[in-house]
Amino acid sequence: MSGDGKLTLRAAIVPVTPLQQNCSLVWSEATKKGAVIDPGGDVPVILDAIRQVGMTPEKIVLTHGHLDHVGGAMELKEALGVAIEGPHLADRFLMERAEEQARSYGLSGMRNATSDRWLVEGDPLEIGGEAFQILHCPGHSPGSLVYYNATNRLAVVGDVLFQGSIGRTDFPYGDHEALITAIKTKLLPLGDDIAFICGHGPTSTFGNERETNPFLA
Repeated sequence: MSGDGKLTLRAAIVPVTPLQQNCSLVWSEATKKGAVIDPGGDVPVILDAIRQVGMTPEKIVLTHGHLDHVGGAMELKEALGVAIEGPHLADRFLMERAEEQARSYGLSGMRNATSDRWLVEGDPLEIGGEAFQILHCPGHSPGSLVYYNATNRLAVVGDVLFQGSIGRTDFPYGDHEALITAIKTKLLPLGDDIAFICGHGPTSTFGNERETNPFLA
């Protein structure tokens, strides 16, 4: 929260694709400028949501390279004329295989993606004029990033953490221990009051997950 207790950012969740991935719109209450995070597909649905909330996207931000998070990124970039930022370069191989992966799931309309600006922990990131801290949290994917805004006590965590669960690590490149370590050493210390938007399912807080998530016991 800011000094006067007023939240400066707003967010809306747009579930997309048959995988029900949470594409997030995050924007400034004052300027209406912001970002589209993880446009996994169903781009017309995302564009309609942008119009409905009245925000102006200045960029597309990706948390990691899985097809349900990046499959609509290039189409949306072309529609909006904005750049793609993130994730970490370590996920480029996943983004280059998005179409192939989509076919294996029987999904159509998803495209391979690339980034205009790969991000690493410590890089500056701005959404709607607000500074976001970048935290590298590998395990679900090698290049998974979490974006945290201290003013609004808000984190966008992709598939790192869910309400009552964590991201899958049964991929050849998955690392369960690394994922748990990242959650416990980088996310939970930010504070129990931090609300987070995850890649699938309902929002939660770090405090709720610290107390009730069986994977963090």
